[in-house]
Amino acid sequence: MIKQGHFRFRNHMNKTTLAPRTAWLRTLSQLFLIPALVFALAACGSAKQFDETEGWSPARLYEEAKAEIDVGNYERGIELLEKLEARYPYGRFAQQAQIDTAFAYYKAGDNAQALAATDRFIKLYPNHQNLDYVYYLRGLISFNEDKGIFALLSGEDQSARDPKGTRAAFDAFKEVVSRFPESKYYDDSKSRLQYLVNALAQNELHVARFYYRRGAYLAAVNRAQEVIRRFEQTPSIEEALFISLRSYEKLNMTSLAEDTKRVINLNFKNSPYWNMDLPEKEKVEAEWWQVWKD
Repeated sequence: MIKQGHFRFRNHMNKTTLAPRTAWLRTLSQLFLIPALVFALAACGSAKQFDETEGWSPARLYEEAKAEIDVGNYERGIELLEKLEARYPYGRFAQQAQIDTAFAYYKAGDNAQALAATDRFIKLYPNHQNLDYVYYLRGLISFNEDKGIFALLSGEDQSARDPKGTRAAFDAFKEVVSRFPESKYYDDSKSRLQYLVNALAQNELHVARFYYRRGAYLAAVNRAQEVIRRFEQTPSIEEALFISLRSYEKLNMTSLAEDTKRVINLNFKNSPYWNMDLPEKEKVEAEWWQVWKD
């Protein structure tokens, strides 16, 4: 019994003496582990903070960005331009960087970012010497040129497209034509503007036809009158007058129908639309490929 109790006592002593030693070893290993972790984290942090452009002048940042954009590396070019603007927010390089950022986004196909960049520049520098180019670029961005080309080649009804981009492009080119008559972008903007005027008029006619063919003659008249009021110098005016005439006749508005008929006789006496109940849509014979070339 004594030996057995003595054994239990020694076993208990071994456990109590080992516990502090185990805790001490664990603490020692943690003390060695902490500096190692700190060193590793510091190494990772220093690697992430390395930037080859650190210390570059605004001129070098700009030239490197331009070189990247010229070879089609738009993402890298935008990155360098944004660094330039962040590090050197004042001066001609920062201003030019904003313009080139818009261009790079446009060429990369990111129209939303490109438009945002032009908007920001116009608000910040409303009297900048290159403002004519920014409006011109905004016009190019707003009208999705590639979609327009392929849609026309495939026979898609251009007048049926959402005119939002067309109107935004119209407004931008109009700014160039009305505010910067000496700009080198004036002639091209004027040509594009004429094309867009015809496109907007055709869109209104498309809606007028839609209403007419569904028996909504009053709505058809309203849309046709928009063409007559806003796009008087476009070829669409002839069809708009006939849609108005036929709609007035359907609505039994004799007086308005007679007035419209007199206007047609005065301006389009030999029009082929006289023999049509509803004018069929004619394809617009416009050399759009000349108008929209870069």
